[in-house]
Amino acid sequence: MDLKDILSPDCTRAAVSESSKKKVLELISQLIAPKLAGVNKSDIFDSLLQRERLGSTGIGLGIAIPHGRLENAGHPVAALITLSQPIDFDAIDNQPVDLVFALLVPKENPEAHLKTLSAVASRLNDKDCCRGLRSATSDQALHEQMIGEPTSCNSSS
Repeated sequence: MDLKDILSPDCTRAAVSESSKKKVLELISQLIAPKLAGVNKSDIFDSLLQRERLGSTGIGLGIAIPHGRLENAGHPVAALITLSQPIDFDAIDNQPVDLVFALLVPKENPEAHLKTLSAVASRLNDKDCCRGLRSATSDQALHEQMIGEPTSCNSSS
């Protein structure tokens, strides 16, 4: 799945000043809710929180990939946020997080969910890609850095 099909500019925020994991998950829920008919922001927040209870989605190196499955979602939707100040996300390396890519997918398609998560994690494993994302100073620049041409973030998946 191509990122530009699931990550829209209005679900991309640069240099957000949220101070906790809960506030970041609330913001993600607020950004994604208008993209999914029949799903509200509390459904999204509950899905993300339920997944976090299983274990943190902080994958290390300042990156978190919160994700969840939604009963009424018709298609996958993503959000991308950089934080002005890193926050505690209970990451596996115990380091604070400043780069958050969230993914919500339909509950009935777990294979696509895992494939998309793997592609995103692979992309965010690229140090040059993450450096570019962290240096983006506007929502538009952040979105373009993640999905635009040419960039090391935009390798084919």
